[in-house]
Amino acid sequence: MNFLFPLALAVAAGLATGFGGLLTLRIGARRDLVFGLTGGLVIGLALLDLVPAALESGSGHRHAGLVFAMVASGFAGYLLLHRLPGAASLGRITLLVHSMMDGLIIGLAFAVSSATGWLVALAVLAHDMADGANMVGLSLSAAPLQNPWRWLLANALAPVAGLMLGYLVPVEPGAFSLVLAVFAGGFLYIGTVELLPRSAGAERGLHGALACMAGLGAMALVTHLAH
Repeated sequence: MNFLFPLALAVAAGLATGFGGLLTLRIGARRDLVFGLTGGLVIGLALLDLVPAALESGSGHRHAGLVFAMVASGFAGYLLLHRLPGAASLGRITLLVHSMMDGLIIGLAFAVSSATGWLVALAVLAHDMADGANMVGLSLSAAPLQNPWRWLLANALAPVAGLMLGYLVPVEPGAFSLVLAVFAGGFLYIGTVELLPRSAGAERGLHGALACMAGLGAMALVTHLAH
């Protein structure tokens, strides 16, 4: 497979990330909606995308038990790291790494076969809009308030960087399952401990809860269409 074709898909993934972030910025005045929506998207990403992907990469109860142990480890790790200096950037840095992995996975999938590459690329494009929305939500939730534009730009460039990294550094595809499980635990922490409480505290009423449900529903639909 020509390198330029996976590269074009990685660029498209970056554009989808940017569009999702810009769309979130348009409704930035309603913090309860932004935090509720992005909280639902982050939790949905963990439960409906990352955990199933980690489980599908292996087989047997032993592998499943290890995956869920790594999910718990990721949650616990974020709980501890959240107390460290500079922890406000932790969630955004994880999203950057996750977006880099999207590009890396595209390259690895096309190295296996064109059909596998297409399926993976479609799945990545489907959820990268949510990645952009999540990046903006985390930037708006930071204290002190962070400018989301530079983080959104970095997140949009991350899939291209990941694709190029995959061509430079050989990566064992089987190792991705445990990494995805750790990220899933981290995103569960981000959604339940950081974003949803801010949605509930921003404004009284059911709007934030409904936005969270909309985020979960959107991620469920995206995951279903991608697969």
